This record gives sequence, structure tokens and C-alpha cells, in this order.
Amino acid sequence: MSSLPAEIGVAVVGGGIVGLCAALELARAGVETLVLDDSARLGGTTANAGSLHVQMQSRFIRLYPEQVPGLERSLPLYVAAASLWASLERDLGTSFELKESGGLMVAETPESYEFLARKCERERRLGLRVEMLDRAALSRVAPYLSEAVIGAEFCAEEGKLNPLLANQAVRRAVQAAGGVIHPESRVARITREGSAWRLHLAHGTLRAGRLLLAAGAGTGALLAPLGLDVPTVAEPLHMNVTEATGPLIGHLVQHAERMITLKQLAAGQVVVGGGWPATLRGTPPHPTVEASSLLGNLRLASHIVPRLARLKLLRSWAGVNTTVDGQCVLGEAPGLPGLFLAVPGDAGYTLGPLVGLLAAGALLGRRDLPFDIAPYSAARFGRVGAPA
Repeated sequence: MSSLPAEIGVAVVGGGIVGLCAALELARAGVETLVLDDSARLGGTTANAGSLHVQMQSRFIRLYPEQVPGLERSLPLYVAAASLWASLERDLGTSFELKESGGLMVAETPESYEFLARKCERERRLGLRVEMLDRAALSRVAPYLSEAVIGAEFCAEEGKLNPLLANQAVRRAVQAAGGVIHPESRVARITREGSAWRLHLAHGTLRAGRLLLAAGAGTGALLAPLGLDVPTVAEPLHMNVTEATGPLIGHLVQHAERMITLKQLAAGQVVVGGGWPATLRGTPPHPTVEASSLLGNLRLASHIVPRLARLKLLRSWAGVNTTVDGQCVLGEAPGLPGLFLAVPGDAGYTLGPLVGLLAAGALLGRRDLPFDIAPYSAARFGRVGAPA
């Protein structure tokens, strides 16, 4: 590993998809850019299952009902983010195995179907391409689903990709543009140094003229000593992948009431996720699989798509999702000039390239950003110890 420079124009803290996409935008603009990646495999990027979410996830609605208004206001970002993934794949000239095949959120009871119908109507008013499918329509487009499924909400903009291919491609592009990625570089503390910033790491310090925090769940802890309250929370989650099989699942599949996502990769493996809990264990803490989640996740998957019961499990793993308040945290940190924030809302991998582009644009002072990021300012949280 190369030594840290003593000084850098812009330091990006966080080497996940958000930090990488921000660094790509900065490096292409000719800015001296260094990405500090702790390589701890705690972030959602390294453990992501590759779902591109657009419609509101029922899991989020049920877990965080107080955050639904903010999520609804953010829905246009998800539509734009799904489209931006396709543009990024074309731009980099390499395949992410991206497929906008649409997403199904399935219901097993009349009550669940009505819940989805109400959600569908709200989302349609907010500009999403969504519609309800009854059992007959669902049998035509998704014959692989169990007879227990009585209907679904279909969202045309949703899809899937292979995150391993996407992550590698963006990393290569950052380096080709002149950006430097420094692995195993965990930033423990940030202090102000004149008009610049001093970053304190286990193996040294460096001075950055400007700073972009894309540290996911770790963002709040870095900001608290600076007096800013951004309540990022680490949410450890569980995932599985099966052996390869022939073409089976053509959509991103979710459930109206239960925690499940299903998608099939181009090589035939089926990725099973959906928010079953994992545990943070050890020092430093690392996401660890729970047996109850492994069994429950697979049992539910086989209930929704019975043919999955015939497949062998290849691997189970856990990663960390970041939650805040259902919305992104973007732009220059209030009261901290030169420090910019890039934390996506729910379904952070979907939003990664867009949040990276918006944060980098704010740092560069661009006035032609595709969205007004003022509503996503960290000013909504207030100072540490002060009422929000």
C-alpha cells in the first residue's frame, strides 16, 4: 500500500458506490482527488445484492412509518437513479449485467392487495410507472410465482445488476481519470485546520483542502465532534445466493408484508435478500449471519417461488445498510464550509451514482444540478445536543 500524501485537494471518505461515483465526477473535472476506503467490508456496497429499487419498499413503510413522507418526497430521485445506472454502464463501456425488467411487489391476502393498491395510487400521482396486476395478469407475466400470491404491484422502472461488476468498473474508471484510491484507510477523526481539514487515520494524517463524506453509517460519528447531528444508523442485514439454474425469475420480486427480495443473475444464480436481520459482532464489529435469518429467508423464498426449493444454497453473507430518516443527506455541511455530505436515503445502492453526482456537483459549485438538493441539507437535524 502506498503512503498517504501530506496534502490533497479533495479527500473522499468512503470507497463505496457513492464515494466512488463522486470521485469519478471530481477526477473527470480535473480535481486532485483521493478516496480513503477503510476496506472493512462493513458498507452496503461490498455486500449489496444488486436490486434497483424505485417503488417504496413495504418493509421500510412498516418499519419506519414516520419517515414515509420524506421517502415519498424522494421518489423522483429513485426514478432518476435507475436511469442513471444505465447511462453509467454505457459511459464506462462495460457490462454490469444491468436489466430493467421491472419489479413485482406481491400480495397473498386481500388486505395486502388493498395496501399495495393504495401505495400504487400514491406513487402514480408522484410520477412512477406503476400498476396493479390481479392473479390472472400475474400468471401471464410471472408464472414462476406460487399460487399463494393473489396479485402484485408492478413498477416498470425497477431492475437489477451485478454489483461486483459495477463496483470494479467504477473503481477502474476513477483510477483511469486520475483519482487515487487508498485502501485500508479508516478515518478515525476529522478536525478543522484553518480553511482546510485534517484527517486522522491509524497510520498517519493528511490535510485536505475540501472534504466529501460518503462514509455511510459512519458519517454521524465523524460529524458529532464537529457539532453536527446526522443520525446515521448501521442496520446489519442478511443475504443468500443459490446455485445456477435456467431462466426462472424475470423480475425484481418483493413482498407486501414480509421481508424478501428475489432476483436472478445473468449466470443463473438467484440472490435472496430482503432485510432479514444480521448481527454486528466482534471488535471491530463485523456483520455476522444469524441462523434464524438464513432459514427464514430461504423458507419464505421457496414459498413465493416453489422451484427455488430444488436449488442448493451456495453462500450466505451479511452487510450493513444505512438508515437516516428516509431521505438523502446532501450538500455542504451547515457551519462547516468545505465539508460536503453524501449519504443516500433508503435503498442506498440504487441511489449511489446519483447521490455521488449531486454531492460532487455541489462541491464543484455547479448550478445545473438535475435536482435541488437544498431539501436534503443536514440543517434539518440541527446541532449536537440541540432539539431537531
